[in-house]
Amino acid sequence: MPFQPNHEKLLNKLFLLTGIFIALSAKAQIPDTLPVIQLDSVVVKAFEQNRAWKDVPAAVSQIGAATLQRFTPVSVVSAINTAPGLRMEERSPGSYRFNIRGSSLRSPFGVRNVKVYYNDIPFTDPGGQTYLNNLGSYNYGSVEIIKGPGSSLYGAGTGGVLLIDGLQRKANSHYAAEYTTGSYGLNQFYAVANVANEKTQNHISLQHQQSDGYRQHSELKRSVASWNGRFSLDEKKTLQTTILFSDLYYQTPGALTLAEFNNDPKSFRPAGGGFPSAAVAKAAIYQKMFVAGVSYSQALTAQLQNKTVAYGAFTQLKNPAIRNYGIVNEPHGGVRTFFTFQKAYTDASLKLDAGAEWQQGISTVNIHQNNLGSPDTLQTADDITNRQAFVFAQAALDYKRWLLTAGASVNSLKVKFQRWQPQPLPFATRRFNNEIAPRFAIMYRFPQWNLYSSVSKGFSPPTTTELLPTGSAINLGLNPEVGWNYDAGVKGLFFNRLSIDVNAFLFFLQNTIVQRRDAGGGEMYINAGKTKQYGVETALNYAFNSNLLFTKSNIWLSHTWHRFQYDDFKQVANDYSGNYLPGVAPHTVAAGFDFSFLKNFSGAVTYYYSDKVPLNDANTSYAESYHLIGAKLSWQQFFGNHMQLRLSAGADNLLNQTYSLGNDVNGFGGRYYNAAMGRNYFVTLGLGWHK
Repeated sequence: MPFQPNHEKLLNKLFLLTGIFIALSAKAQIPDTLPVIQLDSVVVKAFEQNRAWKDVPAAVSQIGAATLQRFTPVSVVSAINTAPGLRMEERSPGSYRFNIRGSSLRSPFGVRNVKVYYNDIPFTDPGGQTYLNNLGSYNYGSVEIIKGPGSSLYGAGTGGVLLIDGLQRKANSHYAAEYTTGSYGLNQFYAVANVANEKTQNHISLQHQQSDGYRQHSELKRSVASWNGRFSLDEKKTLQTTILFSDLYYQTPGALTLAEFNNDPKSFRPAGGGFPSAAVAKAAIYQKMFVAGVSYSQALTAQLQNKTVAYGAFTQLKNPAIRNYGIVNEPHGGVRTFFTFQKAYTDASLKLDAGAEWQQGISTVNIHQNNLGSPDTLQTADDITNRQAFVFAQAALDYKRWLLTAGASVNSLKVKFQRWQPQPLPFATRRFNNEIAPRFAIMYRFPQWNLYSSVSKGFSPPTTTELLPTGSAINLGLNPEVGWNYDAGVKGLFFNRLSIDVNAFLFFLQNTIVQRRDAGGGEMYINAGKTKQYGVETALNYAFNSNLLFTKSNIWLSHTWHRFQYDDFKQVANDYSGNYLPGVAPHTVAAGFDFSFLKNFSGAVTYYYSDKVPLNDANTSYAESYHLIGAKLSWQQFFGNHMQLRLSAGADNLLNQTYSLGNDVNGFGGRYYNAAMGRNYFVTLGLGWHK
C-alpha cells in the first residue's frame, strides 16, 4: 500500500506549536516607541524583477543573513530547509543532495534539474552538474530560490533556480577571524578582509573545515578561498569580479540496509556481493574547483541598461568507489548578456528584458579499477563535449494595481561523445534543439497583500552523468523531461510585522528521469513516463515590538505539503502507477523563535519535522519520520569604536534522534539509509575590527 501520512499526529504537533507561539506572543507584546523590524525591505532579483518580495508574481524563497545565523556556521543545510518546498540532505559530510519540489528524484547525490548561479555566474556546468559542496558556508551571503520551472529566463531545468549572492555589500572596511570547534572532531577557521568605500569593495575570505564525521569512514576536509570585488567605475558603469578556489576531500561510508542501519547506524557499508567494504575500498571524493568570472553593468541610456557576465571554470574529480576509480577533468566557460529597457507612463510602466546565454565544456572521463584506493587498470576512456545555448525575452507591464509578465526562451543543447578505451568508437551525438519554454504571470495588488498566478513550461535534458553513468555504456536513448507548472499564491505584509506567503502548485511532468543502481552501486537512468506533482507551501513570520524582555524578537513557521505520484509508470512486470515518488516527504515543518536581549545577547530556538519518506518506487520501504530541535546563543561586545568580540554556542538534534537524511533512493538490495548526525554541539569565537 502507498504510504499514508499520519495527519492526526501532525495536526496535534502543529496545534501544540501554535499554542506555544501564541503564549510567547502574549508575553512579548508590550508596545513601546522603538521601531519594528521592516520585513518589506527584502528585494528579490528572481526573474529580473528587482522588486519587494511580495510584489514578485512567483513562488520565490529568500534566505538571508538572519536565517543563516540561526544555525551552526559550518553548514547551510538547516538554513536551506527552513524554506517551504526545499530540501537539502547530507549523505556524509560534504556530500549534498539538494532538491526543489522533489527535483532530486533523479539523483542520489548532488544537484540536478536545478540551475544555479553564483554572483550572476552560471555555476551549473554545461553538462547539467552543480557542485555545491565546493562552496563553504561563508560563501553564501544570501540565497534566492525560484520554485518550479525557470526555463523562460534561465535555461534548462524543471525543478527551479538557485541564485547565490556571495558578496555582502558593505560600504565600510572590516576584518575578522573566527574559530569553531564541536562534536565529532569538528574544527573550522574563517578569516575575512573587506576593504571598502563608497565606490569599491574587495572581499577576500579563507575558510578551512575538517571533521572526523558521525559515521565511520566519513572524514571531511574542505578549504575555500575567494575574492569578490565590486567597483563603481562611474555613475553608469559597474564591474564585479569573482574568483573562487576550493579543495575538497571527504570519505563516503556508503548506504546501509535497514537491518544494518538499525544495528549500527554509524557503520560504513560492509563487504558483500563480491565487492569490498567502503573502508577497504577507501571510497572517497577528491575534488578541486577553480572559478573566475566578471560581471559588467552599464547604463547605455536613461532607459536602457546592459549586464554581461563571462566566466571560466575547471573541476577535477577523483572518486575511488566500491566498484571502480573515476578520474574526471571538466573545463568549461560561458557568457550571459541581457538588456533591460524601462519606461514609465502616466498610469503604467513597462520593463523589457532580452538576452542570451552560452556555455561550452570539454570533459575527459577515465574509469579505472579501484585497487584499495588507487587507480589500476584503465577500463573506459571518454571525451565529452557539452554545449548549451538559449535566447530569452520577457515583458512586464505594471498598470495601476495589475502586474502582467510574459516571457519565453528558445533552447539548444548538444552533447558529443568519443570513446577511446577499450577500443575507439565513432563519435556519438545527441541534440536537443528548438525547445521553447514560455512563462506567463499575473498579479493583483491590494494595500497589504497581493494575489498572483503563473503558468510555465519547463524542460530538462539528461545530464552528462545520466547519459554516461559511471562505468556504463552511453545511453543516447534517454529523453528530456518536459512539463507544465501552474502556481497560485498570496503574499502579504500586515502592520509591518506579519508576513504571509502561501503558494499552491500543480505540475504535470512527462518522461520523468529516475535512477537505478546495480549490486556494485553503479548507476543507470531510465524514463519513467508521467508524474503528477502538487502541493501547498506556507511561510509565516511575525516580528514583535521591543519589550522589557526582548529588544528584538520574531517567530516564524514554514510548512510544506507535497503529494507526488507516478501517473503512468510501468517497468517490465512492475506497475508503479499511482505510487508516491520516492525521496519526497509528504509533510515537513520548520519553525523557530529568534530573539535579542540585554543589549549584547541574541539567540534562536528551532524545530524541524519530516514525515516518513518512501525510498523505492514500489513504496515498500520508508525512512522514518523525525523531529529535530536546535538552539544557539550568542554574545558580542564592542571595545572602543572598532573592536568586536563574539562568542556563540549551540546544539543540534537535542532529542538525539536516529534518522536517515541522505537517502539512496531505489538503492540495490535495499541499501537506502545514510545516518545523519546525532546530538552535537559547537562553539564559535570571533574577533573583528570595523572601520
